[in-house]
Amino acid sequence: MLGPQGKRPGKRHCPLFFEQDDYIRQEGYPAERHTVITADGYNLTLHRIPYSRNDDLSAITRKPAVLVQHGILCSSTDWVIAGPNSSLAFILSDAGYDVWLANSRGNTYSRNHVTLDPAREPEKFWDFSWHEMGTIDLPNTIDYILDKTGEPDLNYVGHSMGTAIFYVLCSERPEYQDKVRSMSAMAPIAYLNHVKSPIMTFLSSVADPLAWLCNSLGYYEFRPNGKILLFAGKAFCEANSLAEGVCDNLLFLYAGYDSKRLIKSILPIILAHTPAGASARQLTHFAQLMKRDQWFGQYNYNKQKNLEKYGQPEPPAYDLTNITVPVALYHAQNDWLSSMEDVKVLAGKLPNVAERKVVPFPEFNHLDFLWANDVKNIVYDDVVGFMKRHDRKYADVGLRPSAEVDANVVHVDYIVSDVA
Repeated sequence: MLGPQGKRPGKRHCPLFFEQDDYIRQEGYPAERHTVITADGYNLTLHRIPYSRNDDLSAITRKPAVLVQHGILCSSTDWVIAGPNSSLAFILSDAGYDVWLANSRGNTYSRNHVTLDPAREPEKFWDFSWHEMGTIDLPNTIDYILDKTGEPDLNYVGHSMGTAIFYVLCSERPEYQDKVRSMSAMAPIAYLNHVKSPIMTFLSSVADPLAWLCNSLGYYEFRPNGKILLFAGKAFCEANSLAEGVCDNLLFLYAGYDSKRLIKSILPIILAHTPAGASARQLTHFAQLMKRDQWFGQYNYNKQKNLEKYGQPEPPAYDLTNITVPVALYHAQNDWLSSMEDVKVLAGKLPNVAERKVVPFPEFNHLDFLWANDVKNIVYDDVVGFMKRHDRKYADVGLRPSAEVDANVVHVDYIVSDVA
């Protein structure tokens, strides 16, 4: 098929191969790309929608900022591929927010480092869990956004792992609570004693899952592999006659699949962009939580390394009792990862749960919070309402402009591939 100029269209013209910015601009919204360089050298890409396509450009005023954080194996792309009426990023933009979409270290958009090359030095590059995302990535990202916007604080929306790293932030860097007005948690993750995910159930059954992943599979990044698909439930998946491609995708084996509510037209795009990358340690850290009763804490190395790192034989638990940020919990009955029982425990630990909603549809699952055809009415409208109740009043001050691509991006040319 030839394009309008008689040429065959390239990848940039095919939605399957769009980058995140392309999906935003395709819907008529402005797109910016920023890079946060973390304290330990990871380059994190932030995508920004500073204002809505519906705004009068001659009268754009200052807007409250919101940081939206994806879950494990995902990226900022997940918030913009379902179209303007179903994608959270566009819904927040139309609701009057300055929207910032995060990308965790190691995913598709955040695979660069000041000195480390993931291909040449995988053991060093992938030596992190979601603990580092909560203690380093998230505070560095919040500071960057507040500096760029001139705002004193922001709202936070997280899905899955994106909720867990917020609790880590509040526990380990409690001073950052003054910089967050509200936290909306979709499919919240912390306590994991009732997980149904085939991949997570398998990993939790292995005595040392990180060693199994690294020694048996030969890598430190968690990515598709025939052995994982075989051991972790491909037979289960295929036995349920799921859509083509779903049984070969780690994200669906990890989090579940709901054929009733998933927007079918975007399934090829989902499969093209996920899994977006994660470290093996991220998955094994979650698997460790499944082995301990009602426990949410730091990574368990071994007794000797725990003594060296923590000064005690067991890893310390995160303290959730001092979290002062107003929290809204949105969860579902058919969630393989964020079970009703485990969220109940979490809600009992958090001292400032301002809102809690169970999705009233029994088939609604973990990924439906991203791509269900009616997720706006079921969840997102409530998220916006919760944020609005915690917003401050703004004077008619102009929006602070920002370069489309920030000057502090560390380009590949400047990355040292061989470090003595």
